[in-house]
Amino acid sequence: MAEIRSIKTSFTAGELSPELLGRADLRAYGNGARSLRNVFIQSTGGLTRGPGLRHIASLPGPARLVPFEFNTEQTYLIALTDGLMQVFMGDAQVAQVAAPWTGAMLPQLAWTQSADTLLVCHPDLAPLRVTRTGHTAWTIAFWPFIEVPTHRFAAPDVTLTPSAVSGSVIFTASAPVFDARHVNTVMRVAGKRCFITAVASATQATASTPDPLPGLTATADWQEAALSPLRGWPVTVCFHQDRLVIGGSRDLPNRLWLSQTGDLFNFATGTGLDDQAISFGLMSDQVNAIRGVFSGRNLQVFTSGGEWMVSGDPLTPASIQLTRQTRIGSPVARLVPPVDVDGSTIFAARTGRGIYEFTYTDVQQAYQANDLALVAAHLMRTPVGMAYDQVRRLLHVAMADGSLATLTVYRTEQVIAWTAQETQGASRALAEIEGVFYAAVERAGTIRLERFDDKLALDAALTGSAATPQDRWTGLGHLEGRSVGVLADQAPRPDATIITGAVTLDDVAGTVQIGLRFRHVVEPLPPELLTALGARAAPLRLVSVTFRVLDTAALAVDVGRGPEPVPFRRLDTPLLDAAPARFTGDAKLRALGWRRDAWRPLWRIEDDTPLPLTLLSVTTEMRITD
Repeated sequence: MAEIRSIKTSFTAGELSPELLGRADLRAYGNGARSLRNVFIQSTGGLTRGPGLRHIASLPGPARLVPFEFNTEQTYLIALTDGLMQVFMGDAQVAQVAAPWTGAMLPQLAWTQSADTLLVCHPDLAPLRVTRTGHTAWTIAFWPFIEVPTHRFAAPDVTLTPSAVSGSVIFTASAPVFDARHVNTVMRVAGKRCFITAVASATQATASTPDPLPGLTATADWQEAALSPLRGWPVTVCFHQDRLVIGGSRDLPNRLWLSQTGDLFNFATGTGLDDQAISFGLMSDQVNAIRGVFSGRNLQVFTSGGEWMVSGDPLTPASIQLTRQTRIGSPVARLVPPVDVDGSTIFAARTGRGIYEFTYTDVQQAYQANDLALVAAHLMRTPVGMAYDQVRRLLHVAMADGSLATLTVYRTEQVIAWTAQETQGASRALAEIEGVFYAAVERAGTIRLERFDDKLALDAALTGSAATPQDRWTGLGHLEGRSVGVLADQAPRPDATIITGAVTLDDVAGTVQIGLRFRHVVEPLPPELLTALGARAAPLRLVSVTFRVLDTAALAVDVGRGPEPVPFRRLDTPLLDAAPARFTGDAKLRALGWRRDAWRPLWRIEDDTPLPLTLLSVTTEMRITD
């Protein structure tokens, strides 16, 4: 009979995929876990119960969440819903503006911000400019194009014959090229701008010509607006080196346009001077529909077929270079904007099974794409949104099925750890503003705007206080008919049911926290028995397990008899109905019985008590016999 004492001091590999249960030789195995739910990993190796979600407002339907940072003191959250834009500052709505987009357009909306202006685009909607002039003053207008980019869509041999050289000119085409949607768009004929005012037929249109045409002869030197109701509008945008970058359109999905330097809505290429606009296509051996443009070390272009680098310092028509770096690909059904994490660009893979890090390497002078979710692929279920909390160093990823995965990132400490966040609902959209994480959560068929709050231990929760303790608390209509958890004067109370927006407690309280319970789970990987017994299975007995905790008020552990509270050894005697005191130290449990199933977890922490938990290490003592 052998005795084994094992100390687990780190969870920095996070929750591992079931496919790795047989890979005890991996470093990640020693620092990983079988299940980590509703906990966050610390840089020091321990873990803590995740915060609750504070209810802010009910939204009219599915939403996209957009952070808007005007300056360090004026930050806003913008919720884009069907035909509506709502602006929140803190936890209060400060503005609401009717918008031209529809609910069906939300998954493909893209945006970028500069100062007090937010640019919003969609391939089927003329691009919009959202402008803030005050906390409560917001407007939506179309882009003020100075020059729209042009492109030749017609066959090279199609010519236009003008009826005059100036004024109102009728153009006759040698083949059908005109459409009623050409009206009010720009056309360039022999380098001269023409504004189409009417379309008589597929071969004839009328245009005004501010500049005289060179002659009346038929010419094949003509182009039409690349962005229009007929050809579609920008797919995605960003700012880079004082230029506005447009990535793709509906009819030109693989084309990039860069505005003139310092003249963001002027896309006239002119004669190719350094400050003039740039237009070029991504040509390769596969389809490269642009799904994202990102300003990092270089201008980065994310397409459906791979990732590209646009180089040139500065970018000019003569110096610009375009090279493909990797072949991962980005989602097509929905735009998932990349995010910056410590200088690397994080993007979702087209397969829906990976979150990749796009990083520049000085040795190879190129970008590499590394899968951050390689050891936790089971948590990747088609990502639909991402948000990075730089304060806590947490990357949250919302999935198509409503689940939420969280990556803890500390590069220097080599912490790349995934955990899963579960709630009584589905996470549909995410955003982060200066360390505040927001989520659009679907609960009971409605969409709620909520945010993480370190002071909360319940979801969809609200807090209240009263000078005179009371037992009835109102203002809870968003939880109507739901069974809720209650913290009264910081002590857990029996669950209650919301009736007509109110709850009645079993006793009076001066402060309350009321919301939906969520359960945290910590389950270890199977013990590394191969080091002691080779490949043979053997009976195993867990003698004891010791949990080292920090500022912890509740700990429930299952060592084979079902979850049971762990008694903390205190010098003081806790009062009845008082807030539990927090404990720091070692809590030890003893276990009985032998087990032959080596895959069964030796212990399992599982509890929905809305009290803090921080686990630093776990020490297990086992006996094994053959």
